[in-house]
Amino acid sequence: MPVSKAQQRAVNKYMAANYDRINLTVPKGLKATIKAHAETQGESLNGFINRAIDETMASDEGINK
Repeated sequence: MPVSKAQQRAVNKYMAANYDRINLTVPKGLKATIKAHAETQGESLNGFINRAIDETMASDEGINK
């Protein structure tokens, strides 16, 4: 069933209030490779990228202390 315009506006308002957006640019073809890897881990592309960032930041904090 299609989403109504009012529902889409509500979702957009919620997203703007609760999330920041980051545009990520990767070489042509890498997106598909990353997405395929994320799927093998049972994650979405966005979830995988967020986990990779979280784990890298946690690791970097351990090294820098």
